[in-house]
Amino acid sequence: MTTLERVSQYVVWFIAGFTVVFLMTPLVVTIAVSFGSSTVFTLPPPDWSLRWYERLAGMRGLVPALLVSLQIAAVSTAVAMVLGTLCAIALVRGRFPGRETISTFLVSPLMLPGLVIGIAMLQGFKAMGLRDVYASLLVAHVVITLPYIVRTVVGALSLFDFSLIDAARTLGCSYPAALTRVLVPSLAPAFLTSGMFAFLASMDNYPISMFFTDAWTKTLPIQMLQYVEERPDPTIAAISAGLVLLAIVALVIGDRLVGLRKLADF
Repeated sequence: MTTLERVSQYVVWFIAGFTVVFLMTPLVVTIAVSFGSSTVFTLPPPDWSLRWYERLAGMRGLVPALLVSLQIAAVSTAVAMVLGTLCAIALVRGRFPGRETISTFLVSPLMLPGLVIGIAMLQGFKAMGLRDVYASLLVAHVVITLPYIVRTVVGALSLFDFSLIDAARTLGCSYPAALTRVLVPSLAPAFLTSGMFAFLASMDNYPISMFFTDAWTKTLPIQMLQYVEERPDPTIAAISAGLVLLAIVALVIGDRLVGLRKLADF
């Protein structure tokens, strides 16, 4: 290894390490503050305590907001999974004018600011007469989770051999049965990965959800913001630590399931 290559390697490792530290520092600070005994955000904490986690049990509106977020995230992910898979199949297999335009349109929610999308959907729902809070929130979250499904499944389908579908049909399977028995198992890792990211994106969404909530139907991020405005204390750090734990658990479960799937294929 030449001197230039060695220096380049050190630079790459330094940049990678700096990036990891930069991204992880806010999470570490939040978790550390959540275990502090101080009533304000103090680091390092004067003493360690679980008082803010104990307060979560009596926090008004937390459980209903959490349940709403879980329901919206689960249902919107399931709906986006079905719609996104069908769209991905059409984009990969179809040969029609405007295919690239449709592909760009489907992932456009990732390119636009959340506030812009929220205002646009608010005006659109108003024009259509859709005033139900839960339905509006669900449709909005399907829109913001769909790009994760489409992009991931399109990438997986580009590597899939569709002649396997034809082979299954020659062996007596109908087209839907061939898709279910051949295509779906092959795309299981893509479904799992995209579904995980879509679920977490829905759980964490604030700029769009704030346009479609009311006093009785609030998602967890909206409830957290309201709590910060009314009573800013490290309880919000305890909730944030719980969300970090949820993301870690989802990632670990997803990694294990993908590993088991690869082992089964082997």
